[in-house]
Amino acid sequence: MDAPGTPTLDEVARLAGVSRATASRAVNGSSRVSDRARDAVEAAVRSLGYVANPAARTLATRRTDSVAVVVPEPDDRVFSDPFFGRTLTAVNRVLAERDLQLVLLLARPGEEEDRTLRYLRGGHVDGAIVVSHHRSDHLAEHLGGLGLPCAFVGRPIVGADRVAWADTDNVAGARLATELLLERGCRRIGHVAGPGDMAVGQDRLAGHLAALDDAGLDTEPVEHGDFTEASGEAACARLLTAYPDLDGLFVASDLMARGALRALAAAGRSVPDDVAVVGYDDLGADHCTPPLTTVVNPAGDLAERATRLLLARLDDPAAVPEPVLLPPTLVRRASA
Repeated sequence: MDAPGTPTLDEVARLAGVSRATASRAVNGSSRVSDRARDAVEAAVRSLGYVANPAARTLATRRTDSVAVVVPEPDDRVFSDPFFGRTLTAVNRVLAERDLQLVLLLARPGEEEDRTLRYLRGGHVDGAIVVSHHRSDHLAEHLGGLGLPCAFVGRPIVGADRVAWADTDNVAGARLATELLLERGCRRIGHVAGPGDMAVGQDRLAGHLAALDDAGLDTEPVEHGDFTEASGEAACARLLTAYPDLDGLFVASDLMARGALRALAAAGRSVPDDVAVVGYDDLGADHCTPPLTTVVNPAGDLAERATRLLLARLDDPAAVPEPVLLPPTLVRRASA
């Protein structure tokens, strides 16, 4: 209930010379209002100092004006990996254009995932953007079952035909990386792969193996990491032990490549003279020692496109936005 003396929507409507329903639609941003009526309502709102009741607006429109960004990853990784910082910045910038609020949900498998799904099921947000999707979290299926509009940053490993998503062509990007090493004359090329339960890990591994297979070279030198610096260092050390003649290395993320460079230095291997190295993402790659040759994964651009795909669904629930797949770009630096 409005406090005594607080301007009401009825007063706004009377001053604007429109019906209460028209005033409500104008205040709530509906497109079903003429420019003349909207201008009159906005003038009345300013004159009276009217402030909409958010709870009443939510009940009337069934909109919360908030969007969840769901990240099924441990907290420490979200706040240390530059990919997530760039992603969240881009999502928030696009949502701010529509005066929508970002709600960050960290949803590791288990109890936290259940709590996140209960929150999403409770109607607290109008839609969800999912970042860093794993097979085990089943988020594409869960969100589809809830009927909640959603979009994914990165192709989901399951359910990609049922949800909107934006990604780069990771298979083609990995081929570019490995083909560059082949062009340099590398013949024992290892790969530090991403997690096998993520589409990005599978696709980058597939592109790497295809390039080696086309060249008739051994595809065995592969170790997996989890996109953290420590896992890249450990995986590279294992490769060096198993393949002491390693002369090329493709790493599925720049963060893991940082760790790999540290392992190579500890083993006394010079980059690129002894081992040429190519990373993936172009997130801080120019600050590595030596500066890292890498494939660009435009995190901000992908996040912006995924957010706009979601907004298109919110504007027209019947719309089925086409997935966005961007071509890869290779950036040459000193490491290869």
